[in-house]
Amino acid sequence: MVETAARLRYASGSPTKVRQVLHLIVGKDVNNAREILRFCERGPAEQVMKLLDSAIANAEHNDNVPEDELFVARAYADEGPTAKRWRPRARGRGTRIRKRTSHITVIVARFEEAELERRREREAASTGPTRPSRRRRVAASRRRAERADAHDDHEGHDHEGHDHEHDHDDEVDDTELLETESPMAEAEAAEEQVNGAEAVAEAEASAEDEETK
Repeated sequence: MVETAARLRYASGSPTKVRQVLHLIVGKDVNNAREILRFCERGPAEQVMKLLDSAIANAEHNDNVPEDELFVARAYADEGPTAKRWRPRARGRGTRIRKRTSHITVIVARFEEAELERRREREAASTGPTRPSRRRRVAASRRRAERADAHDDHEGHDHEGHDHEHDHDDEVDDTELLETESPMAEAEAAEEQVNGAEAVAEAEASAEDEETK
């Protein structure tokens, strides 16, 4: 198994804090390790991220191992020298400040052939055509049934609408005829009344003329 290491010496931060980040990526493939470090909120995560990228680059350029075949085999942090400082306190006293450093090492290795073959088969199965789940099949069948019912209801409504429109048109035509005939009848009746009044007036006028003669 080919292994490639990258080391960062005299990194600021205590080894205890760095180890908490390193434990998150040991045994993970490099892509998952990068995602974990990207969303990790601890301080040393940025330094470990850069060190992991350096180890991957070393494996690609020095050992000719592609990135997809690498995983984090080991990662550890050793204690480096501690810088001692003093902080003034009350009554002339002083408090010691310890600025700790760490030596961080990240080792990446290539997967074994059996593991690589399993990973390739898993990727091929995930990218190939998959059968939808039972929930999706049931939901799809329900949607098809609802569409068919809506289509049947729409066709029935169209037929009823056409019949109703024809009947309604006939009714409208009859009422229009009635409405158009009623003013004509009223006009004829009014004209007959006027003619009758004129005839009565003429008869009375002729009768008066005869009486005067």
